[in-house]
Amino acid sequence: MARTVIPFGPQHPVLPEPIQLKLELEDETVVGVMPIIGYIHRGIEKAAELNDFRQNVFICERICGICSFIHALTYCEGAEAMTSVEVPPRARFLRVFWSELSRTHSHLLWLGLLADSMGFESLFMQIWRAREMILDISEMTAGHRIIQSTCIIGGVRRDIDKEMAKEVDKRLLAFKEMLDSTIAPVLLRDPTIKRRAVGKGMLSKEQAELLGAVGPTSRGSGVAIDIRQTGYAAYKEVGFEPVVETAGDSYARTLVRAREVYQCVELMRKALSMMPEGEILVRVDGYPEGEAMSRTEQPRGELIYYFRGNGTNNLERLKIRTPTFANIPTLLVMLPGCEMADVPVITLSIDPCIACTER
Repeated sequence: MARTVIPFGPQHPVLPEPIQLKLELEDETVVGVMPIIGYIHRGIEKAAELNDFRQNVFICERICGICSFIHALTYCEGAEAMTSVEVPPRARFLRVFWSELSRTHSHLLWLGLLADSMGFESLFMQIWRAREMILDISEMTAGHRIIQSTCIIGGVRRDIDKEMAKEVDKRLLAFKEMLDSTIAPVLLRDPTIKRRAVGKGMLSKEQAELLGAVGPTSRGSGVAIDIRQTGYAAYKEVGFEPVVETAGDSYARTLVRAREVYQCVELMRKALSMMPEGEILVRVDGYPEGEAMSRTEQPRGELIYYFRGNGTNNLERLKIRTPTFANIPTLLVMLPGCEMADVPVITLSIDPCIACTER
């Protein structure tokens, strides 16, 4: 049978950012795929070597708008390790709160895009309506709806007092009620969503481990690994267990993210109720020297920052390994054997963040 090569992307309604997949087809069946990246490289790692190491927080936040806070957190934790800075306990809990707020925003954005890719315009609008509630909380606590800019080396720049914490808790409960009444029933029970996602884009546990998949992509295949288990920030104090599904298909990855939204709400409420009184920022003396590595859990999986300093204002090297970079190889396993019509949903199921990947 003759084979046809068709480019999927870099511009496609289901792709929020540009990436191209060269699909090799036999009739309507995908038999081969080759990812092509490099459309939006911005040279952020090199830029980080040219600026004062304190200013790099704002550069790293802008690697990706969707998960900006956790980029800032990862950078700050690495810089704090190199300068022997101990972050105040209250700041560590606030970092958990804004991390989970960012994760909730990211997962809701993705769930809306998934609904849109299947033609569920009403569900898409309902999910993004719920997302507005989260963005309102972000604006109330951080002053910004998308890029919070609250995490800096030595702690955080904003506090959440008791009155604001009560209002946030009230809004989180209202948000959870909206999830229960309008969104979760459709995601969990609608037969059309299941027909488009169940059994599509299969990735076994062994394949996920072999290919180095991270985040919901790996946890949807039964790999119970989440960097929050290491207890960075205040995750050890609030208690954390990873959300895992075992089916290994697009629907399992959807369920992981949907369940994590509920988990994020509980973690945020815990962080606000358990955080101790005290200062939120300490003075940073000295300059980064030697080597350090910082690891956190982005909405898409494990994020790694590598630092090398020489005792001056500038870093010698900053290297960033983002989760989508680790998850793109899984498409080489998920896509072959599927129908051409299933490519958009399967590709979207890894939640590709090309801005992070390209940097």
